[in-house]
Amino acid sequence: MGRPRSGGPGGRGPGGPGGPGGRGPGGPGGPGGRGGGPGGQGGRGGGPGGRGGQGGRGGQGGRGGGRGRDRDNEFQDRVVEIRRVSKVVKGGRRFNFSALVVVGDGKGRVGVGLGKANTVPAAIAKGQDKAKREMFQVPMRNTTIPHEVLGKFLSSTVMLKPASEGTGVIAGGGVRAVLELAGIKDVLTKALGSTTSVNLVRATVDGLRTLRSKATIEQTRGVKITL
Repeated sequence: MGRPRSGGPGGRGPGGPGGPGGRGPGGPGGPGGRGGGPGGQGGRGGGPGGRGGQGGRGGQGGRGGGRGRDRDNEFQDRVVEIRRVSKVVKGGRRFNFSALVVVGDGKGRVGVGLGKANTVPAAIAKGQDKAKREMFQVPMRNTTIPHEVLGKFLSSTVMLKPASEGTGVIAGGGVRAVLELAGIKDVLTKALGSTTSVNLVRATVDGLRTLRSKATIEQTRGVKITL
């Protein structure tokens, strides 16, 4: 018997084509070829698949509305005064800002707030929040106040007098802001004593808080009032 002949080397089959590139995942490689004789090596796999595409970016949301009215447009606000204040601390001075803000709905409700912060916008925002928390109802008779009244705060005094329709708001500065945002359209005023903005505004608020409507006075005194 002759010596057995060994098998030839196995052939390498061509690999399958790679998947097409694009947004989706790449296609699988083709199977390797089978070896002819024993000891043959399998074929290599196909080329790598294409890379997937990238998704687009999402859009950015719009910015919020400006300051001046509340989100539901119920209240209006007005900045009466902005001051730079300092506080002496260890190592020097610390500077802050204070903002006096009046908030009202123009229908008889008004409030005043004093906000303090490191920046002007933050001080105004704090003043608005305080003013909304301190809002109160102002008694009115048509477009004016029901009767004459005096408001006092520290060394400031503000006198408020009812006026006929068409007179307008005879006032200035912070006093005018409080009356207009409260919805009062005809009134006469006079400031006595200190003319500091904060004091005048607080005195005006004190006067408006002491106002009484016609129905309240009639109920308290037990009499009928004829105007």
